[in-house]
Amino acid sequence: MNIFTYQNKLRGFEKHIKVENVSRRSILKGLGLAGGFVLAAPVMMRPSFAYETGASKMPHGTVVDPRVFVSIAPDGIVTIVAHRAEMGTGVRTSLPMIVAEELEADWKRVRVQQAHGDEVKYGNQDTDGSRSTRHYLMPMRQIGASARTMLEQAAAKRWGVPATEVKASNHEVIHSASGRKLGFGELAADAAKESVPSIEGLKLKDPKDFRYLGKGEIGIVDLHDITTGAARYGADVRLPGMKYAVIARPPVTGGKVVSFDGSEAMKVSGVEKVMEVKGWPWPSKFQPLGGVAVIARNTGAAIKGRDALKITWDDGANAKYDSVAYRAELEEAARKPGLVVRKEGDVEAALKGADKVIIGEYYLPHLAHVAMEPPVAVADVKGDKAEIWAPAQSAGGTREDAAKTLDIPEENVTVNVTLLGGGFGRKSKCDFALEAALLSKELAAPVKVQWTREDDIRNGFLHTVSVERIEAGLDKGGKVIAWRHRSVAPSIASTFAAQTVHQAPFELGMGLVDMPFEIANVQCENPEAAAHTRIGWFRSVSNIPHAFAVQSMVAEIAQATNRDPKEMLLELIGAPRILNLTSVKDLWNYGEPYDSYPIDTGRLRKVVELVADKGGWGRSVPKGNGLGIAAHRSFVSYIATIVEVAVDEKGKLTVPRVDTAVDCGTYVNPERIQSQIEGAAIMGLSLAKHGAITFKDGRVQQGNYDDFPVIRIDESPAVTNVYIVPPGPDTPPSGVGEPGVPPFAPALINAIFAATGKRIRALPIGKQLET
Repeated sequence: MNIFTYQNKLRGFEKHIKVENVSRRSILKGLGLAGGFVLAAPVMMRPSFAYETGASKMPHGTVVDPRVFVSIAPDGIVTIVAHRAEMGTGVRTSLPMIVAEELEADWKRVRVQQAHGDEVKYGNQDTDGSRSTRHYLMPMRQIGASARTMLEQAAAKRWGVPATEVKASNHEVIHSASGRKLGFGELAADAAKESVPSIEGLKLKDPKDFRYLGKGEIGIVDLHDITTGAARYGADVRLPGMKYAVIARPPVTGGKVVSFDGSEAMKVSGVEKVMEVKGWPWPSKFQPLGGVAVIARNTGAAIKGRDALKITWDDGANAKYDSVAYRAELEEAARKPGLVVRKEGDVEAALKGADKVIIGEYYLPHLAHVAMEPPVAVADVKGDKAEIWAPAQSAGGTREDAAKTLDIPEENVTVNVTLLGGGFGRKSKCDFALEAALLSKELAAPVKVQWTREDDIRNGFLHTVSVERIEAGLDKGGKVIAWRHRSVAPSIASTFAAQTVHQAPFELGMGLVDMPFEIANVQCENPEAAAHTRIGWFRSVSNIPHAFAVQSMVAEIAQATNRDPKEMLLELIGAPRILNLTSVKDLWNYGEPYDSYPIDTGRLRKVVELVADKGGWGRSVPKGNGLGIAAHRSFVSYIATIVEVAVDEKGKLTVPRVDTAVDCGTYVNPERIQSQIEGAAIMGLSLAKHGAITFKDGRVQQGNYDDFPVIRIDESPAVTNVYIVPPGPDTPPSGVGEPGVPPFAPALINAIFAATGKRIRALPIGKQLET
């Protein structure tokens, strides 16, 4: 057994990671391993193993070219391009690390360079959907292997020996027969003249020889700069002659300026100009909302000037949007038949003939991303050329949209990507960058547009509100024989097309129509729901409401039948099998081919069994404490979570412990997996306890962390244990950034019921536990 220790400098404590060569089967039998973070040594894919992903179907697909991604200086420094955005997932480390592994580079001599927006050159750059590693593990390996092969060929030619006799190793190419060695820097010029080898003829490293992948020993490349304050975020960008702007945007989605008076704003010291900003009729994808901009010599003056504006708004069609009334509309719709999106057997007859019918109706409000860094962008537009600096999740998409908005050639737009102070899907929408570009064009000067926290919450793209209604029919033996799930929620598609009233296939495929239970009669319905604000993707997207409803209902069935919730969950999952959902039209599988990424109930069962074993399901807990369990498949990964809660006599809720098992297939950086699952627990708890965006008269009622709070350190889970299931030799990589969130809230709610006997069906928890 190989045991190593590393320091987590951000938290100031030591963690022990135990690495063992064990099989899936032996892990699931339970080995009694100690420690908070347990994983089996990764069985990476065989060098010859080929699998398909949906990468080629993404805009601009993938680019596998070492000349684009790798450069080697004469001193031997290897620079590897990171073409995805860094927002805490570690992608700026993980993808270059894959290249370095195959290249046989010494990581200490590797530098990472952030790519600008150019999807023709780099391929798709959308950093969302938990796709980066699953789409780019193999292409990055191929890029590194290609560069290594070119170095080996260059050395062989210089020595006049067959290429088969030389081998790259730790930043050198070696001819073992003669003992000759050449450093990468010495070979760089000659290697650059070599032809790029064909992918078909590449020889990838044997996974047993990996030095970096799956080891968890390499920290993120930005750690030093982040912890010392040297890291460059969007708000840190400064240009000579730059103007500072904030914008008063319509308080109601679809509203517009009728008139404004900027005279008082112009009296504020530092304010230079007040002007109207062009807006687009809603829905308009990511185009700016419009409004009135205040231009100043610094952001503080611009904000004071905006506060002094007098604006008359036309609130438009959404002026009466009210969360209380809309919830009632959604609940009414959920109690009536809707568009059938999955049908197996005869649910109506089975429910009528059931011995018992359990009905659960679950409500989740709108949610805001509230990334620590609000949206911000700097733009410098000169004639038909534009340069933008922004914390953009989609550099290529921002470039494309900026070119269209400015009506200039795309090749004339440069998008520089800064570090993101959080993203969660919000910074995939580039409206803030487009605002800066439009103002720069108008003012003929560089302009920074800074959003405040209030702007971020009141004018962003929110996670959808939803009502989920599930009816479960049971026979006399307590077996579930019927399942009807109605999901009612405004769709993200409403951001792109007016009159959208049904969830899109990608939303339906996130825990609704792909529900994996072994039940004879299943019907999923999607009643109509119109959007009244901008809806956008959010970390885990529609998996959040769907998993909350499904996994809460599992516990409700267990309680009604006096069953153990974990055993009830396993019974519903049923026997290990690959789901054949022929009854679902346009089944969404996260953009991945079903042959490579099927819905495998065996893998779902195993994470439930693993977390139950390692998390001590059924263990004795103090009075007022309870355990809850939930599991979910999302982003083609399988996650199961146990939450322990403590509720005191006044209803104060704390979380002493969280245990999560994750099967994400072949993985690259286990330290980042741990971080993502820990972050998902914190975010899941924050949203479940406090998260709610509400509307009155079309306006968002929240504005900052005082009324849309995130949990503080003293509320965070005291212990979060993460268990990674070792992949099989042919298991492709899947998602990690998002799958940890969906099972958290239902596990939390189920634990609260175990502790208090109180069933919570509407989030946030808020004051529902107070006595």
